[in-house]
Amino acid sequence: MTRIAVIGGGAWGTALADLLVRKGGLESVTLWAREPEVVEHVNRDHLNPVFLPGAALAPALRASGDVAETVRGADVVVSAAPCHAVRDVMARTAAGVARGAVVVSVSKGLEPERLNTMSCVLGEVLPKTAKIAVLSGPSFAQEVYARQPTAVVAAAKDHRVAQRVQQVFSTSYFRVYSATDVVGVELGGALKNVIALAAGILEGLGLGYNTRAALITRGLAEITRLGVALGAEPATFAGLAGMGDLMLTATGPLSRNHQLGVDLGLGKRLEDALAGRATVAEGVNTARSAVTLGERHGVELPIAREVTAVLFQGKSPRQAVSDLMERELKAEQWR
Repeated sequence: MTRIAVIGGGAWGTALADLLVRKGGLESVTLWAREPEVVEHVNRDHLNPVFLPGAALAPALRASGDVAETVRGADVVVSAAPCHAVRDVMARTAAGVARGAVVVSVSKGLEPERLNTMSCVLGEVLPKTAKIAVLSGPSFAQEVYARQPTAVVAAAKDHRVAQRVQQVFSTSYFRVYSATDVVGVELGGALKNVIALAAGILEGLGLGYNTRAALITRGLAEITRLGVALGAEPATFAGLAGMGDLMLTATGPLSRNHQLGVDLGLGKRLEDALAGRATVAEGVNTARSAVTLGERHGVELPIAREVTAVLFQGKSPRQAVSDLMERELKAEQWR
């Protein structure tokens, strides 16, 4: 029997908590949420109308507003808070994390201030005995909740830890592969959000399939270049955490980043496009972080640079597209 704590009551954390409860054979699954109304709705109505509306949750799923108590005694802790909040939230769990517990990061992005991946953040704030892994891949929360066949990848430096995560999460409709390239899996999950923003901008501008195909292909090359510079394995970006997640997020209408990009392409300012959204579009902060990382490591990231200019410098989306197309001609290079 396994006790699991899911830290983060957003759509993804809620969908994974529901999956784990319904899998059966677990002693308990507890979901921590920052919002008191989410805790109340989950416990009283078995719903999360704030972040996963219309989804009837497993009655056995319990929610708590006490993060330290939620993780106490858990064999597996799932870190599902937004990236900008992971350091603060998970630092508050440190004293309660059991010796040898597996801590699985499912947040996709980079820490805005320090530019760290989430596994690095967890390594800094949690006890050294914690076994840290990441879970990523093409997986909309709504479709996982609906039990649509989905494949993702779990990565940990120790392959046995990745295999443990694989066993915990795998079901008949949620297939988990294992890997050891933690950096590559995390960077693929983070950087694809930037390309998804760009794909949405193209759609908002009324551009078609030729343009989208070029963007996704060159976007994957851009992600791979930066990933390899940071120590990732090139092949990772051809897999679920790279190409798979990029294709989903850059084309799927359920993508928050893609939809935000559409709004920007239609002429909305970032502040107006973000107004009233309950969920976080991680690509906004990641775009700026990616550009900074690229400059630090001497890696050219033209798409991320133009997305950042649209987001934060008032550049018109159409001018950004024009500037990308009129760059100096060169041979196609993948790395």
